[in-house]
Amino acid sequence: MKSVFFLLIVSAILFTACAPERESEDAPDELINNRAMANFPSFDLQGHRGARGLLPENTIPSLLIALDYPITTLEFDVVVSADSLIVISHEPWFHHHISTDPDGNAITAQDAMNHNMFEMTYEEIARYDVGNRGHVNFPEQKPMPAVKPLMKDAVREVEAALQERNREPVFYNIETKSLPEWYNTYVPEPEAYAQLLYDELRELEILDRVFIQIFDPATLQAMRNIDDTLPLVLLVENREGLDWNLEQLGFVPDIYSPGFRLIDEALVEQVHERGMKLVPWTINETEDMERLIRMGVDGLITDYPNRAAESKAVHEALGL
Repeated sequence: MKSVFFLLIVSAILFTACAPERESEDAPDELINNRAMANFPSFDLQGHRGARGLLPENTIPSLLIALDYPITTLEFDVVVSADSLIVISHEPWFHHHISTDPDGNAITAQDAMNHNMFEMTYEEIARYDVGNRGHVNFPEQKPMPAVKPLMKDAVREVEAALQERNREPVFYNIETKSLPEWYNTYVPEPEAYAQLLYDELRELEILDRVFIQIFDPATLQAMRNIDDTLPLVLLVENREGLDWNLEQLGFVPDIYSPGFRLIDEALVEQVHERGMKLVPWTINETEDMERLIRMGVDGLITDYPNRAAESKAVHEALGL
């Protein structure tokens, strides 16, 4: 681990020294107009972890099947491996609900956090299965062999599928899994984390279709320091209220994204008054989708894009 920490410190210094010029308020209009918020859909239907309700979460098959439905955005989470690669995963360890180790043993709840991807190379990570066991909370999910993919591989697969299907491009809503108590144990410091992700998104040439979301304000602040034209999303699960959450962040993000049970008409109005879009998570029942649409939300995130596709209210919101 000492060698990993040393490499991360050196990497952070190098990233700072070699980073591209900050895309600041002086960025040309053509750059700002190419960012995702300039082309935000009339209603943003997001497939959560791809289509978590149908296929193993945060895997390439799950992302691809979500494209079978009228989603506008693919939502997924990213962590960092020991060899500084961006890996799609909801936790920086192997979760006990879905994971099997290279010897074929199911990961237990007691041992899960010891399977820390921040201490593993991607070659080691790819030896674990995260699909064969299915998911106890998603009985409609079809079990299948699956691994946690590199983000660059997943995005390239999605982009190829879009082209093959002659489908409209989709946006990417990417969550960094960062908490202060995890820094340098399960994830890099926010600045290094943000730079690693930003550099890869730039290399993939999808910065015009990306939103970055996070519960931890420090990572959003770090990403804003790199490129303040990149749309940022504040995730919220507390009941402290809009003003308190914005105060913690220190600026007004482009999108406010609370758990859907926190939403009422007053919050919708307050968010819009601040110039933000409101996109709640994670809505899996069509009655809740329709209720939130009536309230005036700007999109929704769901594990079941197939259910959303069956809703007349969602179709109308999407302009279909």
